[in-house]
Order: sequence, then structure tokens, then C-alpha cells
Amino acid sequence: MAENQDAAARFARAVDIMARLRGEGGCPWDREQTFDTIKRYTLEETYEVLDAIERCDWPDLKDELGDLLLQVLFYSQMAAEAGHFDISDVVANLNAKLIRRHPHVFGDVDAADSKAVLKNWEAIKQQERADKVAPAESFLDGVPRNLPALIEAEKLAAKAAKVGFDWPTAEGVFKKMQEEISELQTAVLAGNEAEISKESGDLLFTASNLTRKLKVDGEMSLRSANAKFRARFAGMEALVRERGLALKDLSGDEFESLWTEVKRNGVGA
Repeated sequence: MAENQDAAARFARAVDIMARLRGEGGCPWDREQTFDTIKRYTLEETYEVLDAIERCDWPDLKDELGDLLLQVLFYSQMAAEAGHFDISDVVANLNAKLIRRHPHVFGDVDAADSKAVLKNWEAIKQQERADKVAPAESFLDGVPRNLPALIEAEKLAAKAAKVGFDWPTAEGVFKKMQEEISELQTAVLAGNEAEISKESGDLLFTASNLTRKLKVDGEMSLRSANAKFRARFAGMEALVRERGLALKDLSGDEFESLWTEVKRNGVGA
């Protein structure tokens, strides 16, 4: 209980600091910000939290979570100034949602395992959507449009799949990918830049469907691939320095040889 009181006091202090920064005589930069100017930082901070988790860097995670919390405080303060809501409303809404979506903990619903919990959770979310005054114009309207493109693609396809708009198996997606690759190659041969852009997008969208059908988290899988590429490229750079060479002077075959050597040494595995 004492720890909760301490956390509450510190949270209240953070709310007061944010109000001071935005208030008269506060920070000029903070006072100039709007929802639109701040939102790009929210995405950056989210990815920095993910990066700290992937590196198991707990001190850094503590710092990054604070930066992410700052985004919540910033939005809530701006909303309070505009008369929309304040941080108290945000927390109250969260509390109510946590209790409402966990009837197996706070109510009399049974949930023997995590599968049952997720089933209940989805049913509750569906009811919440149905209770909203304004009906959605499209079944896909519940998927935010400002998500990272890969995550948005996965969520759109997963939502459409709930009403049966999906390939029966992953094999169908493999065939679709071959079709998209062929169409992209045709566009490249024709030198049609507009078609190249369109077909590239279609190929990436289909690839996101493939990871979904294979039950792979595409975003996390791609982040892992990015990290592996970083590690292996750094490994090549280390070899180049050891041998007194320069990256800009290497031929394609030399790059390929270095890359193979780095892989063979287990870098990024």
C-alpha cells in the first residue's frame, strides 16, 4: 500500500510538472506544441520502448517508459486546456475498462485459461463497439489508419478474415505472392514508376498476409531481421577495418564474400 501511495504521489507530481511546462511562464517549446506536432514523437518513443525490451536493457526500459508516459501526460494536458478531458478522466476510463474486460477477476465469469480470457475479451470489445452511438461505415473502421504500415496491413487482413475474407491456407498466399512478384517485374520492365510503386505495395501487403497465416508476428519478425542485418553489417565493417580496407572500395563480389564470412562466424544468428 505504501508503494502505491508513493507511486500516486510521484504521478501527481509529474502531472503538475506537465501543467507548469504548458502554463504561463513555462517552456516556450512545450507551449507551442499541438496534438499534430507531438504525435510523431509518440511513435518514436513506442519503438524505443520495444528496442529496450529486445535488448533486455532494464535501466533503459525504465527511462523509455517514462518518455512514453510523458506522451500521455502531454496529450492529456493539451486536452484539458481545450476542455475535452483531463488525465483523471484518462485514468478513470482505463480503470473502468480493465475491470469491465476482466469479469473473470472482478466478476463471476469463469475463464479457465488464457484462450477463454481472449474469447471473453473479444466478445466484450464487440459489445462495446455495438454500444457506441455512431455505427461504423465499414467493418474495417476499427483499425486505426495511423499505425505503422506493416501493423495496419496485418490488422486489416486479420479483421477481414473474421468474416471469411481470407485464404483457406498459407499455400494460397504463396501463390498470390508469386503473382504479385510477376506483376512487379512487368512494371519494372515497362519502366512504369506509378505501377512499380503500386505493385511494390501489393507485394508487401501480401507478404504481411503470409506472416499472419503462418502465425508469425510480422512486425517483430521484421524488427528481428533488421537487428540481424545491423549486426552482420557491423561485422563486415569490423573485418574491413582489420584488413585495412574501405567499404567504398569493395566490389560486389567482395561484399558477398564478407557477408558470407560474417554469417559463417555466427554473427546475427
